Amino acid sequence: MHPFRKAVEDRDHAAIEAMLAENVVFTSPVAFRPYPGKAITAAILRGVIRVFTDFRYVREIAGADGRDHALVFTAKVGDKEINGCDFLHFDDEGRIDDFMVMVRPLSAAQALSEAMGAQFGRIRAEALAASGAGETAADGER
Repeated sequence: MHPFRKAVEDRDHAAIEAMLAENVVFTSPVAFRPYPGKAITAAILRGVIRVFTDFRYVREIAGADGRDHALVFTAKVGDKEINGCDFLHFDDEGRIDDFMVMVRPLSAAQALSEAMGAQFGRIRAEALAASGAGETAADGER
């Protein structure tokens, strides 16, 4: 089992955040622009953990060089079943520097967008508190 998978399944926020590179870029399935930075990515992932129920990874796919991983998952958002995949790329130090999520079907993606939109004030506040900055990528377009 990949350590990231274990951290997510254990809901271990500290372990998840420790695996993120400072310059990680998170690409959401429901936002127009990617979110650069560890603080906003960690806050988004905490939000996702709050929104998803019955979450479980069902398959792991690894690239030959060990730097690329795809983790296929299922979950619920409200009453909608969602299928998705976390595409992870690891830098030279073994930290995630690129994190892209894709989900289906459209109805579940729309439910995810609504649920995450409701979380975004809290996500923004968590990211600002963690980064100590006045502005973050969370201020970008959803």
